[in-house]
Amino acid sequence: MTEAIIVIAVIVVLVAVLLAVRSGRERKLEGRRTEARELRETAQTHDRRAEREQAEADRQAARARKAQAEAEEQAAIARTEAVAAQERSQAADHESGLARDHHERAREIDPDSDESHAGASTDEAEPADRPAADEDHPGSRRR
Repeated sequence: MTEAIIVIAVIVVLVAVLLAVRSGRERKLEGRRTEARELRETAQTHDRRAEREQAEADRQAARARKAQAEAEEQAAIARTEAVAAQERSQAADHESGLARDHHERAREIDPDSDESHAGASTDEAEPADRPAADEDHPGSRRR
């Protein structure tokens, strides 16, 4: 009977050791599960931060592209306005020249103008404020 008690005692000890090992393994697995869950939560937190940062970077890049496009548009408008201003200035110069030519011709042909009578008597000398007509060149002001 003592042998039976020893065998039962050994079996009880073996079961206790087996349960202790199994319990330790379960605690270890549960610890790893907990650590893995915490790592996943941390990873998700980093994922959300990364998504927010990327979204902000995308918005900032879009604002930069928009500002660049607006600057290019303003530069194009400025170039167009400069060309238009230059064209208007040239047109104004042309119109002024035509007006001068017509005034001069009107003075030349007006029988009541003092200058037309004075000009008739001094055909050889041009007045100082009027450019001399160059009869050798085509397009001369005198007709």
